[in-house]
Amino acid sequence: MARLTHPLRPWRGAVLLIAGAYFAVPLLASLVFTVDVPGQGFTLDSYTQIFGADGFTAALLRSLGLALATVALALLLTLPAALAVRLSGSGRLRAVLDVVCTLPLVVPPVALVAGLGTVLKWGPDHLATTPLYETFVAIQNPAFPLVLVFAYVVMALPFVYRSLDAGLRAVDVRTLVEAARDLGASWPRALFAVVLPNLRTALLNASFLALALVLGEFTMASLLGFQPFAVWIVQASGANAQLSVAVSLLSLLLTWGLLLVLTGLARTRGGRTGRIRILRGTRTTRKKEAV
Repeated sequence: MARLTHPLRPWRGAVLLIAGAYFAVPLLASLVFTVDVPGQGFTLDSYTQIFGADGFTAALLRSLGLALATVALALLLTLPAALAVRLSGSGRLRAVLDVVCTLPLVVPPVALVAGLGTVLKWGPDHLATTPLYETFVAIQNPAFPLVLVFAYVVMALPFVYRSLDAGLRAVDVRTLVEAARDLGASWPRALFAVVLPNLRTALLNASFLALALVLGEFTMASLLGFQPFAVWIVQASGANAQLSVAVSLLSLLLTWGLLLVLTGLARTRGGRTGRIRILRGTRTTRKKEAV
């Protein structure tokens, strides 16, 4: 068997080398473009001007806030539904949930934002004399547009659900819950202390996918007239192209850094250790009660 796989090893290195060059060459070209100014030579002005650029801090904080709100709302909607379907064991409910959570993939973002824009224009004209008018105004606040959070949740739903579904497939949720219940744990404690720690990796993967989607989304925010980080980068490129590329590289490094942090959190064993400790403590309590 080793003789058959040995000749393939050089091809693996070649594939990795080509893939690495495919990603590294554009990044290196972008880096050279930002530090090499014709007539001036090497300079770091594009990077030193980033944090002082007009609107940079506000746009970045706005995108991070939208990303955190999107992650929280997407998990709040998807995780209970996925757990309920998994615990019920109903194949029909699971098929319905699969279709509902996958449906946003077949709807183009342009069509989604067109329908959303139509509703936002229709609301104030027909609901001006009702309390809902203030709601329409509040969700379109440029400082923190909640309407983008709702739209991003719909766009991130397929990725979040697939990540959670993959994690649930790898864990026997019903057995864990039944074991925790037999040891005296309540339903909330069984879910939060036993099930969720086993879904740590799936939760982090879903969070990262939603976070990356929000930080890089441009079409919907631009058409609705808001200015998160991606829209600010495009608008800044008209005045200073090198600054725009430098900010793009910085955002890419930020995304990679978040990915490394989430990967490190996924590898920690704190959740598993805590789950074992809780089960042992519950088992000891049950033994004392039996005596």
